[in-house]
Amino acid sequence: MIEHPAADVPDRLFDDPERERRWRARFHATRVSLPQWAMDAPHACVYSSNAGGTWEIYAWDRSTDTHRQVTDRPNGTHAATISPDGRWLWWFDDTDGDEFGRWVREPFAGGTASCAVAAVPVPSGAPEDALDGYPAGLEIGRSLVAVGAATDEGSTIWLSRDGGPATEVYRHAEDAGVGTLSHDETLLAVSHSEHGDSRHPAIRVLRCSDGAGVAELADGPGKGLTPLAFPELAGDTRLLVNHERQGRDELLIWDVTTGTRTELPIELPGDLTGDFYPDGTAVLVAQTRAGRSRLYRYTLADATLTELPTAPGCVGSAGVRPDGTVEYGCSSAATPPQLRALHPDGADRPLLTPPGERAPGSVPVLDVWVPGPGGEVHALLSAPPGADRPLPTVFALHGGPHAADEDRFDAGRAAWVDAGFAVVEVNYRGSTGYGSVWRDAIEGRPGLTELEDVAAVHDWAVASGLADPARCVVDGWSWGGYLALLALGAQPERWAGGVAGVPVADYLSAYDDEMEQLRAFDRALFGGSPEQVPDRYRECSPLTYVDRVRAPLLVLAGENDPRCPIRQVDNYLAALAARPDAPEYRVLRFDAGHGSLVIEQTLRHVAAEIAFCRAVVSAAPVGGK
Repeated sequence: MIEHPAADVPDRLFDDPERERRWRARFHATRVSLPQWAMDAPHACVYSSNAGGTWEIYAWDRSTDTHRQVTDRPNGTHAATISPDGRWLWWFDDTDGDEFGRWVREPFAGGTASCAVAAVPVPSGAPEDALDGYPAGLEIGRSLVAVGAATDEGSTIWLSRDGGPATEVYRHAEDAGVGTLSHDETLLAVSHSEHGDSRHPAIRVLRCSDGAGVAELADGPGKGLTPLAFPELAGDTRLLVNHERQGRDELLIWDVTTGTRTELPIELPGDLTGDFYPDGTAVLVAQTRAGRSRLYRYTLADATLTELPTAPGCVGSAGVRPDGTVEYGCSSAATPPQLRALHPDGADRPLLTPPGERAPGSVPVLDVWVPGPGGEVHALLSAPPGADRPLPTVFALHGGPHAADEDRFDAGRAAWVDAGFAVVEVNYRGSTGYGSVWRDAIEGRPGLTELEDVAAVHDWAVASGLADPARCVVDGWSWGGYLALLALGAQPERWAGGVAGVPVADYLSAYDDEMEQLRAFDRALFGGSPEQVPDRYRECSPLTYVDRVRAPLLVLAGENDPRCPIRQVDNYLAALAARPDAPEYRVLRFDAGHGSLVIEQTLRHVAAEIAFCRAVVSAAPVGGK
């Protein structure tokens, strides 16, 4: 294997002690996810937290206000849930962050150090690893469990009743997953893409007694459906569904028994999703638009919509407890996250305050709208207060691509600002929250389409006097890492340097090695497999443009990454190293998967990124080319 030059990871980013303390404190500050409660025992909750320095799973008994760390694994644990009776905690057991494994469970109250056991027994005579795979949904009922797994052979869903061996009820070569169980556990909604387009799935409802199909809902090409929830009411066969019939994510209720479909006439801009209130009389609606999100109550009987008076900031996850209390998390770019509870009487109180120092705040973001080739591009701007312009500027590109940068607290963004950079976050075509047309505009030409929007925002930033054209760098992780790597080769004249974290670097090899769920995603995105449309994959692969890269480059890659596997990163680096005129480049490899749940590792990554780019812009002439 080629020995590539290793990235420098400085012990300190800042000479000023207070600034050094502040940027590290934002990462070390204890954070807590919104707790999930047991429906029949709402005092029993499970959440994830970085309290011990690694993201792990915790149990919380609200009746005694006691907390227990459940998992303790070298690379952390990120997926967990709780049974409706509150007796069992379930968490996903993978290896070294590779996302391949099985669900295990242990008593809520704990037990021995090795009390976790396989959650669903394999069928009689089947191999011990029969249910292993990449997670494809999980629904735990009071007597029935539905669990999905994906492997190279496709997707499989099993049912297990009363702790008995699993029974296969669904299998298909295309991507599929568990949606939701009805309250009485007679019906299971499955999201599937048997039509070959996993970006726009259909819904099938199965009868749990024998796995037979009961009903099917599909809206045709380019219009996806997502099963969200049945009400917590016995015999209620209404299914809340996300649809995009009008070109954005909206809500409808489908009565699986009668076939009635009722679109909820909610006149809010942006994309919508939701969940039933426990009594089934209303829907908790979450609206996302232009990097912000809000909560509403939609009453079904009279079709009234009421905005919930949540605390200022962008609302993240939310849920309705059995007594009608809405618990939610919120933050803004300037304000660290908090968990709160909005009670039926209107009182809004803190829910769970993590121990220790709260993360230091940062600067607010400003909205920018820039004309682009596919319409106005929305970007978020953060800048050091009072700094002379033009500034060294990092164009931070989000992952996904079906995601978006939002007005939420981000310790990484804050560190860049502390280091003197303006930060421009581009919600390019492919981002969510701007409607289906915007999200799907990258189909057939991913990567290069997004970079057209990045170029438009880059032109604006330079023309407005914000960004120094000689000191612009591009940075991203996952899909953002792919875009950063592609930008350095496809737009070499724009960038003084770049950082690509866990990127797609060689798309043809990535397709061969990645998890099957992502192969299905790629087929839908490109319009076929590499065998079917090889030229499209080559045109959109960073490896195709490796000989055009001239700016210094930092690559960070996980050894066990199933999403952007290490072999295809090595292919790119080998091609770069083979160039007699190769630009300066550095590599940081880490023993984890698609990123890290270990805080010290994250700090190393951010320190390496900022130190690398600071050296790049320090070497560049100030004031433009």
